[in-house]
Amino acid sequence: MLAPAKGRGTVWAIEHRFSGQQREALDDGWGSLEQAVREEADAGPVVTQVLEERAGSILAGNDSPDISFDRSINPYRGCEHGCSYCFARPTHSYLNLSPGLDFETRIIAKVNAAERLRQALAAPGFTPALLNIGSATDAYQPVERRLRITRAVLQVLQESQHAFSIVTKGSLIERDLDILGPMAAQGLVAVYVSVTTLDAGLARTLEPRATAPHRRLRTIEALARAGVPVGVSVSPVIPFLNEPELERILAAARDAGARCAFSSVLRLPWEVNPVFQQWLDQHAPDKAARIMARVRDMRGGRDNDAHFGTRMTGQGPWADLLRQRFVKACARLGLGRDRLPLDLTQFTPPRLATAQGQLF
Repeated sequence: MLAPAKGRGTVWAIEHRFSGQQREALDDGWGSLEQAVREEADAGPVVTQVLEERAGSILAGNDSPDISFDRSINPYRGCEHGCSYCFARPTHSYLNLSPGLDFETRIIAKVNAAERLRQALAAPGFTPALLNIGSATDAYQPVERRLRITRAVLQVLQESQHAFSIVTKGSLIERDLDILGPMAAQGLVAVYVSVTTLDAGLARTLEPRATAPHRRLRTIEALARAGVPVGVSVSPVIPFLNEPELERILAAARDAGARCAFSSVLRLPWEVNPVFQQWLDQHAPDKAARIMARVRDMRGGRDNDAHFGTRMTGQGPWADLLRQRFVKACARLGLGRDRLPLDLTQFTPPRLATAQGQLF
C-alpha cells in the first residue's frame, strides 16, 4: 500500500473504469515493492497541473429528482481540495485520467466559461431556471485565486440579474462579496458552506487542501454580515467518523449565521469506493470495517446505491435514525430545511459584443 502524502487525499493513480489495463503492486520476494515505495517517496510531492480548456458549453442540465436546482455551472473539472469521498472523482475517467491522484492534481480550467455563459443567457428563447455553481467540483478551489474564472461568471450573472446559488468549502468566496452582497439584497443569491467536520485533525486528512473548519465558520459569519443568505451543508455524513458531530456542526453553523441546513450520506460510486476504502485503511484502520458495514446497511447490502430517491439519504433503520436526528436538531436550532428562495423574475438577457459594437 502506498504511503499517504501530506496535502493529498490519495497518492493512488487508480486506473479508471474505461481503461483497458489494470496495474497492481506485487511483492516478488526480492524487495522490489519496498524499493518502488521508497523511490516514489523520494520523488517528492506531486505538483498540481492546471490544463486550460475552451468549453463548448457551460450550462449543464439536471434531471435528478434528488437535486433542487435545474442547471449547474462547474468552472473546473477536478478539485485540488482532495476530498477522498468526493462523488465527482469518476468524472475524470471521461478525460482518460485517474479518478484518484489525477483528479486532485490535474485540474481542467474552463477559461472561456464567462464567454459561453453570456452566449447562453443571450440566446433567443432562453428562460431563467434555478442555477447552482459548484455542484460537482468547488468553484473556489485554490486555483481560482489566480484564474478568477468563477468571478468572471458571477459578473455575467450580475449583469443579467440571473439568480444563483453556490455550494463551497472555500473561504475565497469572501473575495466576491462586492458582487454577492448587492445581488443578495435583490434576492438573487444564496450560498451554502459545506462543513463536514469540526475536527481540524480529521479535516487535514479527509479534505487536505480545503479551508479549515474554523475558517469555514468565519466565512459563514462574513457572508451573513454582508446580508448574503447562507446555509450549511453537512455532507457527506460518514458513519462513526463525522456522524457523531452532526448536531455540533449544525449548532456551530447556526451560531455563525446559517439560516438553513441540508445533509446527505456518504456515496461511493465507481472509483470513489476503492479510493475511499484505501483512505480508511490508512487513516482510520480501527474503524474501517465498522464504517463500511454501516454503509452497506444503508445501501441494501451494497457499497453504493445509485437509485434516485435513496442515493442521497440511504435506507433502513440507521438512515431513518440519522434523518430523525437531523430533523430534530434543525427544529431545536431554528434552522430551516428548505433551500433559500431565489427570485428568477429579474432576469434581463445580457448584450453580446459585436464587430459593429452596440448602437444603444
